[in-house]
Amino acid sequence: MVGRPKVGLALGSGGARGWAHLGVLSVLDEIGVRPGFIAGSSMGALVGAAEAGGARAELEAWARGLTQARFLRLMDFRFSAGGLVAGREIASVLGEWGLDVGIGALDIPFTAVATDLETGREVWLDDGPLLPAVRASVSIPGLFSPQHIDGRWLVDGGLTNPVPVSVARARGARVILAVNPNAKPSGRVWVPQPPGAGLWTRLAEALPEALRPEAAEPEPTPQGADVVAASIDMMMEYLRRTRAAADPADVTIEINLSALSSLSFFEAETAIAAGRAAAEAARPRIEAALEAVA
Repeated sequence: MVGRPKVGLALGSGGARGWAHLGVLSVLDEIGVRPGFIAGSSMGALVGAAEAGGARAELEAWARGLTQARFLRLMDFRFSAGGLVAGREIASVLGEWGLDVGIGALDIPFTAVATDLETGREVWLDDGPLLPAVRASVSIPGLFSPQHIDGRWLVDGGLTNPVPVSVARARGARVILAVNPNAKPSGRVWVPQPPGAGLWTRLAEALPEALRPEAAEPEPTPQGADVVAASIDMMMEYLRRTRAAADPADVTIEINLSALSSLSFFEAETAIAAGRAAAEAARPRIEAALEAVA
C-alpha cells in the first residue's frame, strides 16, 4: 500500500511522567526506528510534536533545565483562565524552535488527541495550527487551562484515549509501538510520600522566603495536588486497560513511574532515564515486531 507508514508511534499521557518518551525515542534512534506516523495524548502530544518537527533535542534540553523555581513561574494562581497554568510557556518554547507551523508542515505526520469539554468526546487534531493543538492535548484538568479551537473548548486527550493506539491504527501503521509512561504495579495507584516530600511542600521551597508558608508539618494525609493527580491516574488507567484489551499495540513499552507525581514537571531526568531503561528492556520485542513485517 503506497504511503502506508511502517511504524506508528502512540505516545501516551501521564503528565510529568511523559518526559519518559524522550528516553524511549533515544533508544529507538539507536535501533534505527524512524516512525512514519506519531499520535500523542497529553504529554505524548508535546513530545510527539517536537519529534515530528525535528525539535526533540531542544525540548529535552528545556525539560532537563526546568527547576522547581522555573515551574513556579509558569503558574497563575488567579484561576481566572480555568487552570493554574495558561499554557503560554508551552506555546512559546515550541514556537522558539520553529514549530509555530501547521500540522501538515511537520516532517512526520502527526495527530494530537484532545477531549471536547462540552461533549466528552475524543477529538483528533491532524490539521490546522500545531501550537493550539498541542496546548489542547496537554490541558490537564485543573492545571492547564482549556484551549478553544473551532468553537470547542478542548482539554487533555488522556481523558478519552490515554495511549492512542487506535489513531495509529486508523492511519494505517503496519507496526504500532505504544508507550505508556503511566504504568502501575498491580493494586497500586498512589505512592505515599515521606514527610516533607509532598509536591506543594517541595514547590514552596522555591518561593522567596517572604512568600513561603509557615514551616510545613509532616504530611499525615495526601496533599491536594497528590489527590488530584492520583484521581486522574485512576480514571486514565481504567480507560487505558479497557482500550488496550480491545485494541492492543504490537509492542507496548510500560514505564512504571508511580513514585513520581504526574505534576512534577521539574523531574525530567528521572522520567527520561526510566524511559530509556524500559525501551532497552523492550528492544527484543521491538526488533521482532519489525522483522515480522520486513
